[in-house]
Formats: sequence, C-alpha cells, structure tokens
Amino acid sequence: MLLLPSVITHAEVPHVLSLFTQTLSQAAAAGGSEAAMLTVDGSDLRQFDSSALAVLLECQRMARAKGRAFSVRSLPPKLTELARLYGVDGLLQSA
Repeated sequence: MLLLPSVITHAEVPHVLSLFTQTLSQAAAAGGSEAAMLTVDGSDLRQFDSSALAVLLECQRMARAKGRAFSVRSLPPKLTELARLYGVDGLLQSA
C-alpha cells in the first residue's frame, strides 16, 4: 500500500511516482499472486491540485501494466469532486 503524502502539487509528482514505483517493485519482489491488489491511501492528503489526479491515474496505469489490481481509498472529498468535474471519477476504483 502507498500512503500519499499530505501535499501533492505539480512539484511533488516525480517524488510520489517514485514512491509508487518502489511500492510496485517491493510487491513484485515479495511474490504472491500476480493479481494482488495495490492500494493507494489518501487519508493524509491535505493540499493538492489536479496533479494529484494525474498521479493516481499514472499509478493505476503502472500497476495494471504489471498485472496488478489497483484501488484507492480515503481520498479527500474535494479530490473526489475534482475527479468528477474532470470526468475521471469512474476510472478510480475505491477500495
């Protein structure tokens, strides 16, 4: 599981994607089911812009490319509203 940081704006995107890549690599090294669920937890997220949605969608793409299921949980209501506004809310599966 990846716990999102409290801030995700354009400047933090490379760092957060790097964290997710590490999480994905650790999951692969641990073995187990190839379709194991990778979850992103947004409960600490307090400050964000639309870059947070781009991060979530890229994390989902990377997980699926590795044959892993992907879900999100505990996203802030304002981020969920932003996803709905941009029409990507259906792409982000909640755990």
